[in-house]
Amino acid sequence: MPDTYNTEYEVGQDNIQKFGMDIHNPVFWVSALLVIFFVVGTIMMPEQAKQVFDGAKGWSINNFDWLFMVGANIFVVFCLLLIVLPVGKVRIGGEEAVPEFSTLSWFAMLFAAGMGIGLMFWSVAEPTAYFTDWWGTPLNAAANTPEGARMAMNATMFHWGLHPWAIYAVVALSLAFFAYNKGLPLTIRSAFYPLIKDGSWGWFGNLIDVVAVLATLFGLATSLGFGAQQAAAGLHFLFGLPNGITTQVGIIVGVTSIAVISVVRGLDGGVKLLSNINMSLAGLLLLFVLVVGPTATIFATMWTTGLGYLENLIPLSNWIGREDDKFYHGWTVFYWAWWISWSPFVGMFIARISRGRTVREFITAVLLVPTLVTLLWMAAFGGTALEQIQNNIGALAGGLDAVELAMFQMLDNLPLTGIVSFLAIFLVLVFFITSSDSGSLVIDSITAGGKLDAPVPQRIFWAVIEGVVAGALLFGGGADALGALQAAAITVGLPFTLVLIAMCVALYLGLEHERKMVLGER
Repeated sequence: MPDTYNTEYEVGQDNIQKFGMDIHNPVFWVSALLVIFFVVGTIMMPEQAKQVFDGAKGWSINNFDWLFMVGANIFVVFCLLLIVLPVGKVRIGGEEAVPEFSTLSWFAMLFAAGMGIGLMFWSVAEPTAYFTDWWGTPLNAAANTPEGARMAMNATMFHWGLHPWAIYAVVALSLAFFAYNKGLPLTIRSAFYPLIKDGSWGWFGNLIDVVAVLATLFGLATSLGFGAQQAAAGLHFLFGLPNGITTQVGIIVGVTSIAVISVVRGLDGGVKLLSNINMSLAGLLLLFVLVVGPTATIFATMWTTGLGYLENLIPLSNWIGREDDKFYHGWTVFYWAWWISWSPFVGMFIARISRGRTVREFITAVLLVPTLVTLLWMAAFGGTALEQIQNNIGALAGGLDAVELAMFQMLDNLPLTGIVSFLAIFLVLVFFITSSDSGSLVIDSITAGGKLDAPVPQRIFWAVIEGVVAGALLFGGGADALGALQAAAITVGLPFTLVLIAMCVALYLGLEHERKMVLGER
């Protein structure tokens, strides 16, 4: 049995039942009002809002690049240590807990929520950008050279490998452990109980949860907006459909409608089903590229990228004396801030589905397995794109015009272009649906004070709000409004870096407490 903490706080004790919802006061109201204020202000003054938030983002990245880099490195080392330390034997939910989902479904859900859509968007665009010096090259590698191609793949893998998954793992394991082993609410504030005890339930805890809601909602709405642009660009590329605001907003409405149905059905009947569909379709697309693409080159790229990733892990993780400033700030620090801003959403969702796993099993699955899958995916799509560029094949050989078209331009040079590109568009949309409904479940839990099963109207409310925010900003302010939203989400990553570092300390203290009290070890 789990050894719970001695606290007088009960899940839902500050909640108010209104409008068929179970509302945590003041987190729900403050979060909702801030979202409305941001959306209205951004639509009214999109250019000014983008300037303000771009300034805040630039200030955070340029002045605290060292903090983002140090923090991300700490998270990787911390997670790897948890695999080998004695606390790795601790089981989430107690010694008698059993997993709620099969290993395959569990992995499909955490991968789809974590970065499935990002891999669709950037697996071609990112290595192409580095190789052609679209916005800086990693470690100042010479563009359009064999060395530049190798570094392009190494840097892409660096941004999608151990570091982002370690960020997610810290949050996910903290929330799962304190909720299922210590009897605390499934919400961000619970991770601070070992450090500040019942102070977690006061203003400090409310502040952390509000920031988590905003980071999650802004991050999801940004991705939904950019994803709609990618899907619309693909439909225009394939079928000549207008690539305008009307098409993009229509896609958002469609995605949100299906996401609402999914959140009503819950984890088992909605998110799990869609995630399994996601991974099956992604597997088919990957297999197709492996078979009809430059197969030998792909596997050679996988091998050289794996070795190059390990070889350049420390140089790319370094923050002292970097000379590749455009790449370092424009890509790496930006990515770390972005992953951290997404960590409340992805972390809490992974926590919800991970009861019954040991710490060692959890870290291995969340950190190492996705990294290996990502390596194969990047080698297939990025390696194929670079092969085409180096052999002057297709549109990408002329440079990267629009990142949302890069995947389709690469597929255009393979057989069955129309069918496979349509599959890619469909996969983008389904990935967005799973991100939207899993994000809605997360925000729903936070704004209900950590309850796992808040009322259905509350789930619908947040799923609709995500779509409304993305659609309204896209319709009312276009690219400037979406850019402002993205900049706001990244700015949130700065204070949350400190939150995650504190989480590492609190989590280790909690795991040691559990190991000694439950496993009887000294």
